[in-house]
Amino acid sequence: MDLSTGINPHSYPLFDLPATALSRLPEAGQLRELAEIAARAYGAPSAAHVSAAPGTQILLPRVASLVQPGKALVLGPTYAEHARAAAIAGHAVAEVRDFDGLADADLAVLVNPNNPDGRVIEKARLLDLAARLRANDGLLVVDEAFMDVGPVEQSLAGDVGEGGIVVLRSFGKFFGLAGVRLGFALADPLTAERLDAQLGPWAVAGPALEYGIRALADTKWQAAMRQRLAQETGRLDALLGQFDVPVAGGTSLFRYLPFPGAPSLFSALGSSGVLVRHFAERPQVLRIGLPGSEGEWQRLEGALAAWALEREDAAREFGK
Repeated sequence: MDLSTGINPHSYPLFDLPATALSRLPEAGQLRELAEIAARAYGAPSAAHVSAAPGTQILLPRVASLVQPGKALVLGPTYAEHARAAAIAGHAVAEVRDFDGLADADLAVLVNPNNPDGRVIEKARLLDLAARLRANDGLLVVDEAFMDVGPVEQSLAGDVGEGGIVVLRSFGKFFGLAGVRLGFALADPLTAERLDAQLGPWAVAGPALEYGIRALADTKWQAAMRQRLAQETGRLDALLGQFDVPVAGGTSLFRYLPFPGAPSLFSALGSSGVLVRHFAERPQVLRIGLPGSEGEWQRLEGALAAWALEREDAAREFGK
């Protein structure tokens, strides 16, 4: 049972694709439609501010290349691929732990809400940083992969027209369709056009266009899913609390668990066939996603109970 990802276990309903989605090259008109719907869904100023790609992963080094090689600073700890992509683009990369440390960057990168701890940086602070970087021809990149379940009022999607800002949005996580491979860069029109040119024609596959258009326009499903995820997150927090596992943050797609017992819990869950995310450089931290069915909930509860019993037995043995 894989609880190591931040992907919604309740995917957007699958539907029959038209044969043309596979038998013909993607239509330019569909790509324009997708950009228009994505702009509305994410709050970008217009479709001209949207560059669609086969997943945000492929965008990372291209976005990092929008500024000349210099100093890239990543607010961490966070998703490791941002640092790797900046290095590919020729930047000297360092991780900073304080938001104010990003001010000296040529390329500043942060994830908002952050992965894995759910940290959120307020919009006003981001706009101040963007203005400072823009004055020095720098760039602020904000990865909003989990903003679908975050505080949308803190999103910079509506501010990308000012320039010097690129917002990344992931489709697969919230919609539970990571295999579709669809993501977006939101930026000023010239930057979006530049990214489109680098990606080339037919970058987004026909099936991804079909799913993106329908799912991003389905606001009723999105609202119901946000409510469901919030309820299930509450259930997960209560279950973890039952076994004295502290939750210190996260989003409604994953929870952040920093505590001394993390290594033993990771091992015990793994022995029960339950995979959660661990971090080699931070062994006392775990991240856990949501079970996808009642059977999985019961399996997780059983694994936690077995771990708690082992700890009690060990404590008694130690006390003898």
